[in-house]
Amino acid sequence: MKRSMITLVALASLVTTYANAKDIEGVRFAEEVRAGTATLRLNDVGLMRYRYVIKAYVAALYLGDGGRADAILADTAKRLEIEYFYAIKADGFAKATDQGIAANVGPEKVAKLRPQIDKLNALYKDVKPGDRYALTYLPGVGTELALNGTPLGTIEGADFAAAVFAIWLGPNAIDQSLRTQLLGRL
Repeated sequence: MKRSMITLVALASLVTTYANAKDIEGVRFAEEVRAGTATLRLNDVGLMRYRYVIKAYVAALYLGDGGRADAILADTAKRLEIEYFYAIKADGFAKATDQGIAANVGPEKVAKLRPQIDKLNALYKDVKPGDRYALTYLPGVGTELALNGTPLGTIEGADFAAAVFAIWLGPNAIDQSLRTQLLGRL
């Protein structure tokens, strides 16, 4: 009886989380997610197009309380979930990470962050359509990379988190349209 009650409560919690979910291109993102002891709420979702035509992936930005557009790269809890429409090799993610960070921070900062960037690049796995990466930053903990809900590793540093999230949310984001969509509610 006790086990049935726990299962029922867990299912009710899951239903509540997805009851207010948001769909984009047939992909559903929960209204809120838990990360450690933090509850992160969906800010908005967006579609990334490759070469303006091909739908590459959809993404969702989650923020802790008090998230603001002018402080999106600050030392505050955040999560970016990305679901892919195409297969991508791990080395493709590593190359894109290097380019995206370099586009948003100077060469000295890239050199300083190189050990953390290399650690993230070593965590990447090949993805197939429908796979979902999540980058979750918690102050004092670091940036966790997870694939389909399975944690792959955590990289410390608020400066590293700012650099990696800048790939999508920085001044020279990989796609300005996606950035605008993700920051939509701010």
